[in-house]
Amino acid sequence: MRRLGLALVALVVSACLAAVAGHAARPAAAVGRLAAVRSGASARFVGSMPGVEPAVSSNWGGYVALGPGSTATTASPSMTFTDVTGQWVEPKAVCSGAASSVALWVGLGGYSTDSQTLEQTGTSADCSSAGTPSYYAWYELVPANSVTISLKIFPGNVIASSVVAVGGDILVQVTDRTRGTRFTKRIAMASPDLTSAEWIAEAPAECSSNTACKQLALTDFGSVSFARTYAVGNDADGTITGPGWSATAIQLVPHAQRFYGASNQSTSGTPGAGAMPYGLTANGTGFTITWQANASTAAPTAA
Repeated sequence: MRRLGLALVALVVSACLAAVAGHAARPAAAVGRLAAVRSGASARFVGSMPGVEPAVSSNWGGYVALGPGSTATTASPSMTFTDVTGQWVEPKAVCSGAASSVALWVGLGGYSTDSQTLEQTGTSADCSSAGTPSYYAWYELVPANSVTISLKIFPGNVIASSVVAVGGDILVQVTDRTRGTRFTKRIAMASPDLTSAEWIAEAPAECSSNTACKQLALTDFGSVSFARTYAVGNDADGTITGPGWSATAIQLVPHAQRFYGASNQSTSGTPGAGAMPYGLTANGTGFTITWQANASTAAPTAA
């Protein structure tokens, strides 16, 4: 769950302008265990198998990797994911005079309805109520609040993100490949959720406290293609589609009953914009997710 504090929403534009780009060298431990790129990629429609319809969520859109025995509400503990990586091009926000946000991220955990933790990092494209766009990077280790990080982000930049579980710590990294800047941080976390891996476009929540959150409208981001989508599960390198695990596509539809990543969430008054994933490559190394002005559970025509 990506949570924005009320103060952060009001100040994010000035904070982004004041941020100092990071130039730290990339520690060896920060590098995700990327599997070798497999050949023969070809596009197909949503789901891990042809014709499989996506799950529906009020706040997440994208793909989740789950171990054997997982259900629609619970990620099986049969699989322990310790590394997730992904890359995308930061989209240009289309602002229409209403406050909105989209968070693009990779993460571990948070799939199960009773999950209390989620480890995630990525970028956001927000619109103020005055129609001003802003772009920034962040990480969040739920139940802790989201932290904006010191990278300048611009639309069109190539962004790579990773979350790695290292012993009792979580290592988060965001790299702006276009500008040659990087942020890396290792944070102690007592009981992380490692039962799922995600590649997500999210409609974040605006929170006045940890128990009072309201989902924001989803920023019009056009389409975003996730690439280099790798994970490590039970010490095996793989992509969205495994080996050893399965891929679940998730469509973002406002007012859907399924909410990922947190509880005590209100979606009342949420506008109808959503997002649909499609075009998962045969080898699981990428897909595209497209903004929808009036999202429904009807599947769109594959691109």
